[in-house]
Amino acid sequence: MAGCGRSNALSDAMSSFHLSLLLSGPYQAMLFAGLRLSLTLLTVAFVVALPLGVLIALARLSPFVFVRGIAIVFIESQRNVPLLAHLLFWYFGAPELLPDAAKQWLYAHDVETIAAVVAITLYYAAFMSEDVRSGVRAVPSVQFEAARALGLPWFSAMRRVVLPQALRVTVPPLLSQTLNLWKDTSIATVIGTAELMYQAAKVESATFRSIEAFTFATVSYLTVSLLITALASGYSHRYPARAL
Repeated sequence: MAGCGRSNALSDAMSSFHLSLLLSGPYQAMLFAGLRLSLTLLTVAFVVALPLGVLIALARLSPFVFVRGIAIVFIESQRNVPLLAHLLFWYFGAPELLPDAAKQWLYAHDVETIAAVVAITLYYAAFMSEDVRSGVRAVPSVQFEAARALGLPWFSAMRRVVLPQALRVTVPPLLSQTLNLWKDTSIATVIGTAELMYQAAKVESATFRSIEAFTFATVSYLTVSLLITALASGYSHRYPARAL
């Protein structure tokens, strides 16, 4: 009887689209809170992953074998393991390796969100580093050699001469990685991060209004994705690719 009652409730709930659920009330607040957290994950992960990716790319190109080796191990360990596995490690495994004081602080300060930020940031830093490295390799080697001939140290030659040219051709693939990053913030729901998909599922469970809840999530992901795509397209038109 309980199963039959739930089926009837679901049938009645699906009969019409209640826009009022999305316009006001506690469920609207839950959905927008999830959207804000998803955008926060996107922003923080991108802001940290990009400079970290540049540093890893430079390490990957370093003349020192040991530094290159560390960069290679990091990149391969991130890119060849699913993001879901990284999320589970940083949520369930990594905190247990910390001292008790640090562990208690972590669990008192939204460990789910912190684990999601760390996992997503490191994961996409590895992918961005390879995009940056490809951009550096696209710059003619004579540019670097000329800088070195003028007396610039290796790092300064990279930072002042090569990287400014490389980053221009790297922007489109980096924007593509940003698009993937935005969509992958949804995976954080598996560790209980209260982002958009998590909140949509909670609203659906509380109201049986799956159409409204997941329509809001779908439209939100689509809107932000289209904005990122438009940014990439606008950049490509304003700064078309050209031979270096």
